[in-house]
Amino acid sequence: MRGKSDRDGPRVLIVEDDYLVASQAEAALIDGGFDVIGIADSITDALAMAEKRRPEVVIMDIRLKGERDGIQGAAELLTLHGARSIFVTAHYDADTRRRAEAAAPLGWLPKPYAIDELVALTRRAVQEIRAGR
Repeated sequence: MRGKSDRDGPRVLIVEDDYLVASQAEAALIDGGFDVIGIADSITDALAMAEKRRPEVVIMDIRLKGERDGIQGAAELLTLHGARSIFVTAHYDADTRRRAEAAAPLGWLPKPYAIDELVALTRRAVQEIRAGR
């Protein structure tokens, strides 16, 4: 677990076990005006952070440390905290996407991705949430 940005923008939680990928995403989202409430490298850490800071959007990798993957974690975050996820992953085949439907994903961003695509997709996701969709 790492710190937060203490901004007034939309609250975003990053769940990613690759330090460099997570750090790049954090910097870009903060520059984009988001309040990155933390970076978790496991579902256990993500749930603890979400309990305290209530993210609006979760940037979720699928392959993570621990027994639960990002799809299971996204479903738990939705059920327990109402937080919806954007999946950023190299694993986005049809079976994976079907499995993820229960988590009501806000979008998919295949790795590798351009960092500006992450910021734009996160912005659209927040608008969608705030519009009640």
